[in-house]
Amino acid sequence: MFLSVFDLFKIGIGPSSSHTVGPMVAAARFVERLRQQGSLDRVISVRCSLHGSLAWTGKGHASDRAVLLGLAGAQPDTIDPETVLTLVHKIDAEEQLSLGGTHPIQFKRDDHLVFDFGPPLPGHANGMIFVAFDAQGDMLIEETYYSIGGGFVSTADELANRAGAGSLPQDDVPFPFNSAKEMLEMGGKSGLTIAEMKRQNECAVRPEAEVIGGLDNLWRVMRACINRGLGQDGRLPGGLDVKRRAKAILQELEKNRQSNRRYYHDIMDWISLYAIAVNEENAAGGTVVTAPTNGAAGIIPATMRYYEAFIPDANQEGIRTFLLAASAVGGIIKHNASISGAEVGCQGEVGSASAMAAAGLAAALGATNMQIENAAEIALEHHLGMTCDPIGGLVQIPCIERNAMGAVKAVNACSLAMKGDGTHFVPLDAAIKTMKKTGEDMRSEYKETSQGGLAVNVVEC
Repeated sequence: MFLSVFDLFKIGIGPSSSHTVGPMVAAARFVERLRQQGSLDRVISVRCSLHGSLAWTGKGHASDRAVLLGLAGAQPDTIDPETVLTLVHKIDAEEQLSLGGTHPIQFKRDDHLVFDFGPPLPGHANGMIFVAFDAQGDMLIEETYYSIGGGFVSTADELANRAGAGSLPQDDVPFPFNSAKEMLEMGGKSGLTIAEMKRQNECAVRPEAEVIGGLDNLWRVMRACINRGLGQDGRLPGGLDVKRRAKAILQELEKNRQSNRRYYHDIMDWISLYAIAVNEENAAGGTVVTAPTNGAAGIIPATMRYYEAFIPDANQEGIRTFLLAASAVGGIIKHNASISGAEVGCQGEVGSASAMAAAGLAAALGATNMQIENAAEIALEHHLGMTCDPIGGLVQIPCIERNAMGAVKAVNACSLAMKGDGTHFVPLDAAIKTMKKTGEDMRSEYKETSQGGLAVNVVEC
C-alpha cells in the first residue's frame, strides 16, 4: 500500500499519537458513521471502552479527554490546544456533550467511558469499542477501532485487510516500493533519487503545488513547535513535576556562544535542545507533527533544524527532500513492521524516527540512494530492543531525553553512512524484520503499559 508523506506526518496535539490523536480520530469516525447511516439524531447515549495499552496508560496519555473531544466533533489537526481543558471541564460539569457538535446527549465520564484492564482486544494492543443506544436502550451501532500508531486508526475489517486511513493501492503510484530492496532497485532503473521517486508518487495523487505547499507547511508547524518550546518554562502537567529545560539550555548555549571556551561537541547540545523543545511541547498537550508518532515527534524536527541552522547552503528544497526521503523510509517500516510503541516498544517509535531522520538528512546532503538506505539502517539497528516504559504513563520520562538521543544518533548514522560508498553488511529490510520480531518477543510490560522497566523500578527506588 502507498502511504503519503502527509499520512506519516500529521498535525495533531500531544501527548501521544496512538493514545491521544488516535482515540480522537476514532471517536470522530464513529460519529461520522452514525451521521452517514442517519442514526445520529436517534442517539441517546454513547459508551466507549478502552482496552490494552489504551487502558493501562490512557489517563497519562489523555485518551479519555481525546474520546470526549472526538465525540464532540473536534479534530486533532484543527483543535486549539488552549481550549482543550475548558471544553473537557464543561462536558464533565454539565455531564453532557454535543455529539458531532450538533446533537446533545448525556455523557457521564464514569459511566460512559470505561478503562477495561482485562485482556487486550485481538487485533492490536490499542483497542476501542464504541456503542450507540437509542431512547429504548437498543443498540444502534457498535464498532471496534484500533489505534495502530502514528495517529492511524483502523476498524477490525480494515486491519484484517492491511488497510488504513490514507492507504492507496500500489497501482495508483509510479514507484510502488514495499521494501528498501525494491526502493533501491527502482531508483537504479529509473535513475531517480529516493526523494524524487517519492515526490512523483505524491504528485500522482495530488497536484504538485499542493505537495510542495503541504511539505512547506509541515516544516512551518514543526519549526513553530520548536520555537514555542524554546520560549516556555515551568512544570509539565501530569503529576511527575517535571521541569521544562529547553529555555534554560538555550540560554546557556547562547551564553557559551559569546565565550572563548567552546567545545566541538556543543553541536550535540543544540540538536538535543531542539528535540527537547518539541517533546516538552508534546508533553504539555501542544500542537506537534507526528513524525512518525508524537512520542518520537522531536527527532525529525531537531535534525531538520540542525540542517537548516548548521549546514552551509541549506535551503527550502533541501527541507522538502528531507521530508520526502524520510517518509519513504517511514512507509517501509510501517508496512513491514510497526511504528507503535504498544506493539513493538520504543524501537518502533524513536528507532523509526531516528532512521527516518538519518535518511532525510543524508538525502538533503546529496547522498546516494545506497548511502541513504545505509544511514536509515544504522540508526534503526542501534535502537533495536528499546522498550517503551513511560513513568506514570506520561510521555515525559524517559521519552523527552530519548528523543534528544535519537536525533543525535540520526546525525551520527548519516555521517557514518556518507563516509562510505553505501555498501554494508546488514540491509535495512533485515533491520526492520528484526525490529518486528523483537517486538513480538518483547513482554507486554515493556510495550507502553507502564507495568515494567523504569515505570516500576524508579518507584521502587
